[in-house]
Order: sequence, then C-alpha cells, then structure tokens
Amino acid sequence: MALPFLPGNSPNKQLGKEKFHKSQHFDYSNGIPMLVGCEKPGIGGELLGGQKIKPKYSVYPKGRGSALPSWLAFDKQALCFEAYCQEAVPEARDETYRIRKFNIYFYLEDDTIQVVEPEYKNSGIPQGTFIRRQRVPLPPPNDDQFYNIFHFNLDQQMVLYSRTFTVTNCDTFTRNFFSKLGVRLNNPAAVPADPYSNLRQQIEKSMTPLRPYERRDTLKQFLDHEGKVLRFKCFWDDSESVFGDLRELVLHYFLADDTIEILEIIPPNSGRDTAAKFLHRSKLPKHSVRMKQPGQLTDRTVLNVFDSSKQGKRYILDSLKTGAVNEDFYKDCDLTIGREVSVWGRRLIIADCDDFTKDYYRSKYGIEDFTPVQYKAPPAPKPPRPMPPYNGFGSEEDSLSSCQGLLPKPPQKDFYKFMEKDRLVELNVLKFSAKMVTDDPVDSERMFIISFYLCDDSISVYERSQRNSGVLGGKFLERSLIKKPGQQLFKSELSEYFTAQDMYVGATICINNWNFQLLDADEYTLNYMEQHAEEFPKANVGNILSKLRSIQEEKQSEIRKFLTLSDPSNTGFIPYESFRGLLTGLDCGLSEHEVLMLGRCFSERTQPEVDVGLMLAVAQDFLKKKHFEELPPTLGGCNALPGCNLPLNRRRVISSQCITAVRDLRHPFPALHCTSVHSVLHLSALMKSIRVE
Repeated sequence: MALPFLPGNSPNKQLGKEKFHKSQHFDYSNGIPMLVGCEKPGIGGELLGGQKIKPKYSVYPKGRGSALPSWLAFDKQALCFEAYCQEAVPEARDETYRIRKFNIYFYLEDDTIQVVEPEYKNSGIPQGTFIRRQRVPLPPPNDDQFYNIFHFNLDQQMVLYSRTFTVTNCDTFTRNFFSKLGVRLNNPAAVPADPYSNLRQQIEKSMTPLRPYERRDTLKQFLDHEGKVLRFKCFWDDSESVFGDLRELVLHYFLADDTIEILEIIPPNSGRDTAAKFLHRSKLPKHSVRMKQPGQLTDRTVLNVFDSSKQGKRYILDSLKTGAVNEDFYKDCDLTIGREVSVWGRRLIIADCDDFTKDYYRSKYGIEDFTPVQYKAPPAPKPPRPMPPYNGFGSEEDSLSSCQGLLPKPPQKDFYKFMEKDRLVELNVLKFSAKMVTDDPVDSERMFIISFYLCDDSISVYERSQRNSGVLGGKFLERSLIKKPGQQLFKSELSEYFTAQDMYVGATICINNWNFQLLDADEYTLNYMEQHAEEFPKANVGNILSKLRSIQEEKQSEIRKFLTLSDPSNTGFIPYESFRGLLTGLDCGLSEHEVLMLGRCFSERTQPEVDVGLMLAVAQDFLKKKHFEELPPTLGGCNALPGCNLPLNRRRVISSQCITAVRDLRHPFPALHCTSVHSVLHLSALMKSIRVE
C-alpha cells in the first residue's frame, strides 16, 4: 500500500547529493549572445526531462580489472578494415565506372574514424587521406548520432558523408578484438574487378620485353664491403729473362667489386723508371694470356635464324647461352699465401699479407696458417758508424750533431719530459741541504742548498749567508747539467750526468771537483720520492723492510734487547734518535735517506707549540731594521699583535711579515731536526713490518 503524499512521507531527492553545479547554456559566439548548451544537463549533471546526451567516449567498458578511462585503456589501438567504393565516370571514353580501394581506421579511444586511400602509380587521382580523423555521424535521419564499433562488420555497406563504402576484410588484430567481445564477423567479401585497371596492366605487360637482360644486383656487396681492401705482398721472379731480376709488388683486392690492382715497389738506385701502376684496377682472369677483342665478351648472345637478301636478317636471343664465352676471374678464395697468381702470363707468388687480411681469412675461411714466404736474403746489418771523439768545442751533444749531417742541427731535448715535469701546478724541483766535504774548517761550516730540476735534470747550488762567517752567500753554481766524476773528457760516447736517483739524503756528489754531502731534504722532496717510490729505490719502504728482514740472527737479538731497553714502560713508542743510532751502528747497509724514510713511515707527528714571545721579539727586531712608513698597506691578513697600538692595516702587515720572519729563522729543512718532526717512533708497527718479536 502506497503512503499518502503528505509532508514527511515523500523521499527527499537531495539527500546524499554532493554536486549542485549548473551547466552554462548561454554564451557569446562571434559577439552574438546565443544558446549553446542545448545538449548540456541540468543541475548537478542530471538530465532534463526528455533529454538524451550523446556519448563522448567509446561504448565499450573500461579497462579490465580497473576503472581506467577509455582514452588510457585503448590508447594507440585502432581497428583496420579494407573497403572499396564504386565511383561513376560519366565523361571518360575508356571507362564508365571506377573501383577505388580504401583502408578504414576506427580508433577505440574516442570512436574517431579515418579513411585512407593507398597510392597507386600513375593513377591521376589525388590519393592519401580521404577523410580526416573525426567522429563521423550516421546518415539521416540518425545524423545526431555517430558511428561506433557496433556499426562495423564484414561484407556490409557504410555511408560516410554520402559516399557508400563496402567493407570487405579486416586485419588479425581487429578479428581477435571482435572475437573477445563476442561479435561474430561475416565472411570476407571479394573486391570487384576494375576494367580500366585491368586494361592498364595488360598494356604495361605488353610493353615489358619477354627476354630481358639478366640483371646482376651488386649493390648489397658494394654496401657491405665498400672501403675494405685486402693487401698482399707478392714477388715476380723475372731473373730468367735478359737483364731480369726479382721484382716486389703489392696486390690490392677490392671486396666491393672483386677487382684487383697491383703496384710495384721500386727500390732506390735500381735503374727502373717509376710506373704509376703495374696493373690497373680491373677483374683479373685466371687463364687468359691475351686481351679479348672488343665485343668478344658480352652479357647477351644472339642466334642467327636466317639470312635472306630479300627479307633481311633475323636474330633470336640465346637464352641457353650456347655460344657464350665463359671466363673465370680471381676471387678472394683464390688468394692465399704461397699461391701462384697469373697476371697476363706473369707468375706472381703471394708472400705475405697485412693484419686486416689475416683477420678476414680467419673469420670467413677459418685459415690460421699465415707463415710468410721468404723470397730474398735478409738484409745485411748496417756497418757501425763510429763517432769521432769530443774535440772540446761547445757541448758534447752539439759537437755530436755536427757529425751526423752536413747541416748541423741543435741537439733535441726530451720534450715530453719537459711538458710533464715543467708545470705550474707542481714545483717539480728537489731541494737538499748540503755541506762541503773538506778539511778546511772555514769551508766545512758553509751551508748550501742544492736544487735538482726534474724537467731537464739540471742542478743549481745556492749558498746560505751566515753572519760573521767571512764568506759571502748567494749563487754558487748556475743551473746546468753536471757530469759525473771519473769520466774522460775526449771520448766518442756521451758523458753521464747526475740524475734524480743519485740525489738522496746521505749521498756525496762531486760538482766541479767540489764534494758535497746531502744532509737533508725539504718536505716536498720527501713526499715526491714517497709518491714515486718505483723511480727512487732509496724511498721504497718495501725494499728497506726487505733489507731489515735479511739481517742475521745475532743482530736481531741485539735489536730485541735495544727495543726492550728503549721502551721500559711498554708504551709502544721510542725516540727517533735512538732508533737511528741503532740502525747506524748495525751496519745493515741502510743509507741515511732510507733510515729517514723508515722513520717517516712509522712516526707519530706532533704539531709544535707557537712561541708568542719569539714572534714579538722578531717583530720588534724587524721594526728596528725598517722604517714603519715603508711598509705597504694591505687589506686582510691575520689578527693584530697583542699589546700593539698601531692602526689595523699596519698591524696586519707586521703580523704577516712577522710570521714569515719566524719561519725564516727556523731551519728550512724541518726533517733535519728529527726530534721535532718525528718525535717518537711507533714501535709496534715497525716490529710487525720487520717481523722482529
């Protein structure tokens, strides 16, 4: 029983509704207000009374297993149909109607249709896209609706914009798609024949010759092997003829067209004129001795049917080639090492080939034996060219270059070494502190700085000035190459010069009859030797440890006793000076530089404390020597000195120069004072390396 229509008994349609938007039905078109939303729904998207809205998307359901929209589920998916239409031709004499073939594409994502006509040669009709991609309306009276997938099937007619198309067939994807949807397709229909097209095909067929030329397609061979050439070394023994000799040749086989080119190698002073080519590039026959006459080799041969003076001559094409002249040409399979090649009666023997040719035969024919053929005696060794001894004029390299040619050239330097070691980023200069090895008490106190330049192995010596020594400091030796002592002056061989491997701490070098002992090196030199330990044996820690492992058992017991006494509290560290004295007293063949490298490897580095009193004393001494007004104004720098009332920019200058002066007062080679840089030696790491228990 229905409830009476009273307040409270009727359901409210607005309950649970969330959309209350109103569609826009009026708008301006070309500046004129008009009704544009006759097909739009009412409030909240609900249809008005008697209103039907055309679907905007495909009629098929969403994607499988998910609510994907049609434009995403059927993206880039289209159904393809084959169709034709019959078109009347009223003003033509040869044809009354024309059959035109089309391809109909139906896009599933938005129900759009595209009609494309394939292009045919010499059709005289503008072909291509016949109907652009769009939604095609149904024929009247249903022109307010559009074609969808339900309107497609085989062997039926479709009217697209007043033109009737007959669908004949479809592709495999379309057939499978319809079968999954449960739609049964009709059998494919046949396309009626076009009389005019058949007439054109018969005319073209009659124009085609019945016995055409035999076509040889060599384009693939050209594209695959263009630029690839096999190179062989050959020789021709012509010694049996008058004034004949052994002639060397180079054979080039072009893989692009199987042609051969031969060049002759003419040695100097042979008495022969230089020829451009021994054989021009062409196909080389195997068994021919003489050249063929023009017209003797042809691609086609003809047969003489009859010869009549009244009716003329009649010929027919010889399809069996009964009278053709067949001639074999050399191929790549015929060219191997040791094989004979006949070049128009001349016997050439292949002796060797290049690496590309070997790889080609190895990959294609599986040949592995490429032993060259020896056809001439090995060249006689060149007689030695003794150089005259040095005459004392100029440098030895300059005098030697004058003996190597009529036009003397300056001696060449090692350019690669110069470019590698003469960079602005790194110093590439090894500096050592040294003293003279002499009995003179004055010279023995003189201190020198020896610089070795890695870019050209030159050496310069600078003497440090000392107060109240009576010796002026400065440049002691100009930068130059230094010869090793004990060499003859006038000799044929070049003299040996000092190298970077001869420079190490503890070494004694003789520079212009002055003996110098290298006492220490700066930090850059020691780091450079450690980084390039393969070039400097004295800085190779592995070689040093191998020397320590090879000492005798008696000395190992002495080392154990010494280490026990030097570290009574078992802290794991010993002073460097004690360890240096131990290795020096054992006579185990370690130089001073090797001991220093061993100490740097197993040392514990500590930063020395800054002595502020010393810095103030140096600053006061500096101000006494130089007027305050002569100091240049600078910006930036370190903080002001404590207790100084000078302006800020002046204090910065004094502070920076004070630190420089303090650095100069200290020894320039801090590694010399081993107690400050290497305060203690890590005992456990050292014992583990030399395997001393």
